[in-house]
Amino acid sequence: MTRFVPAHEVQAMVGQVVGTSKWVEITQERVNKFAEATGDFQFIHVDPEKAKLTPFGGPIAHGFLTLSLIPLLTMESDCPRPEHIKMGVNYGGNRTRFLAPVRVGKRVRGVFKLLEMEEKRPGQWQQTMEITVEIEGEPKPALQCEWITQFFV
Repeated sequence: MTRFVPAHEVQAMVGQVVGTSKWVEITQERVNKFAEATGDFQFIHVDPEKAKLTPFGGPIAHGFLTLSLIPLLTMESDCPRPEHIKMGVNYGGNRTRFLAPVRVGKRVRGVFKLLEMEEKRPGQWQQTMEITVEIEGEPKPALQCEWITQFFV
């Protein structure tokens, strides 16, 4: 789904929503594997029976699991990327807000708005993207962040 275009053409899209990803299901297996990877075994994530007794009515994904899906959501999107990329690296984030929990069994997708695209030096581009992770059928998104990526072309 990814489109490759000259970096200056990506730069011309600043201020626009430039892509949306496919929906990705949040399964209990994915949540459990994330708990194993991070050591975060809070019952609200990994114990469906106890989680049923909470206001959420069942287990929810870790907020950091949702955030960590950004690379997958990006790859599963139609966002334009600079052509001839040799390497892309996560540079950091300006702002991250967890706005709503993602219940196990729900699907999420990313909506990408390009905030900035600048050439830092020849062949090195820095992109700042506002990413909203929507929850299918829910009025509030799971999270919104400004994420910075550097591309070397």
